[in-house]
Amino acid sequence: MQFTAEQFDLLKKQLNGLKERSPFYARKFEGIDMADVQTQADFEKLPFSEKADLREAYPLGIQAVPDEEVVRIHSSSGTTGTPVIIPYTQQDVLDWAEMFARCYETAGITNKDRIQITPGYGLWTAGIGFQLGAERLGAMAIPMGPGNTEKQLKMMQDLGSTVITATSSYALLLAEEINKRGLRDQLKLKKGVIGSERWGDKMRARISDELGVEIFDIYGLTEIYGPGIGISCSAHSGMHIWSDFIYAEVIDPKTGEVLPDGEVGELVLTTLRKQGAPLIRYRTHDLTRIIPGDCPCGLNHPRIDTLVGRTDDMVKVKGCNMFPAQIEEVIKFTEGTSSEYQVMIEAINGRDVLTVLFETPLEGEEKTRCEEQLAAIFKAKIGCTPEAKGVPMGELPRSEKKTKRIFDSRY
Repeated sequence: MQFTAEQFDLLKKQLNGLKERSPFYARKFEGIDMADVQTQADFEKLPFSEKADLREAYPLGIQAVPDEEVVRIHSSSGTTGTPVIIPYTQQDVLDWAEMFARCYETAGITNKDRIQITPGYGLWTAGIGFQLGAERLGAMAIPMGPGNTEKQLKMMQDLGSTVITATSSYALLLAEEINKRGLRDQLKLKKGVIGSERWGDKMRARISDELGVEIFDIYGLTEIYGPGIGISCSAHSGMHIWSDFIYAEVIDPKTGEVLPDGEVGELVLTTLRKQGAPLIRYRTHDLTRIIPGDCPCGLNHPRIDTLVGRTDDMVKVKGCNMFPAQIEEVIKFTEGTSSEYQVMIEAINGRDVLTVLFETPLEGEEKTRCEEQLAAIFKAKIGCTPEAKGVPMGELPRSEKKTKRIFDSRY
């Protein structure tokens, strides 16, 4: 994807004086005159930035404005290593609200809707982002936060929530609980805005069917505002990225070479208006592709495809590289499986042992056939044969946040 003239003008304003404003970029772009960046090729020579860079800049080395202009900080939800802290100016908060409101509008949500917000609040960007967008849109925000499913269901019924926002894991947990209690006809839910973790088609279909809602995938990361920088539309063919705020590239994760539209690689994002913590060529580690051509919905903002996974969530077993998306593909093509699975990888007597646990309503011989089919499809699609074990529906753990599915005890 190439810069438009408008995007390049915004980029040049973003780069102008950046080294003077930010100690982080003074080091990152040492020896580079930002005024020399005049073409697409010039831009593509700029070095990438990574989460490791932001951790080294802890706590506020990334800040590019005076302290008195910072109105808020957020931090990434990751639990490993030094946290990443991102400062926001008032304009950053307004821009984020504008993008998020646009996400809701793209999903057909209006100021007459009642939006129940279940993602977490606090340093994490999720809950407050969903609320910002709802308030900017003029919709009724119901700021529940995570957990307390009993109260979630009561508010959903009593307040007539029409939109549910959640991680896919918690949306599934709510869907199962609503189904179990026979509450669906007592609810007014019409749409679900789901984000923060990748998820497969079977899980999407279950949530949609059991809640009776149309689902929209929302995209974002704390380093780049938070959720709300992109969303799927009524065509459900990828997620539109708001190109007047964000420039997207897809690169070969090994070589760093920019790939043509349509080819899968690592998503790299550049902020075009961010003041508190601008990010230039930030490697997200998310694997996707830029979808070529126009979207049937009519929006002219570029689209990225459903995320394949992350460059850092690949595991290697018995000589085979595998991503969660591939395992979800196997689940999708195996008849009789539900959406929930866990992969256990162990080293036993010096060899790798791979076990796939999956939920199924089947029993006896039917379950055995399902296990055999899953193992065969896994072998055909990924290249190695697991031990497949069907377990009863609801047996695998559910999460109010993100669900961990791959457990590797070899190291």
